[in-house]
Amino acid sequence: MSTLTLKLLEETFAIHSLASDIEIPKAVFAAPIFFIAKTYEETSIVIPQNISIDSDEVEKDWQALEVVGPLDFTLTGILSKISTILANEQISIFAISTFDTDYILVKSNNVSLATTALISNDYQII
Repeated sequence: MSTLTLKLLEETFAIHSLASDIEIPKAVFAAPIFFIAKTYEETSIVIPQNISIDSDEVEKDWQALEVVGPLDFTLTGILSKISTILANEQISIFAISTFDTDYILVKSNNVSLATTALISNDYQII
């Protein structure tokens, strides 16, 4: 696999947990970027931190590294390799996949360490 480029997004994100039967707040859909995942047990919403919604729990101060894509579905190991590099540095991640690409969220206070580790493993950060 050729060297991948990761783009550090400017936004700081919050990860919200809501009950699975709750209606998605309208503010989410007005956000410039958002991610929603729903299971039988809960709904997770990732939105820019400056957008306030009521939730059962919230984890703040996450920044996102976008794998510049689009990525072909035949590619393998992208998240595995990135998460291993960051795990070796004791950096926790929150991973999100879309049709075109992957996003790796890390706590804001770990962004510098994360980008340094990725660069030293032949990733480009823009």
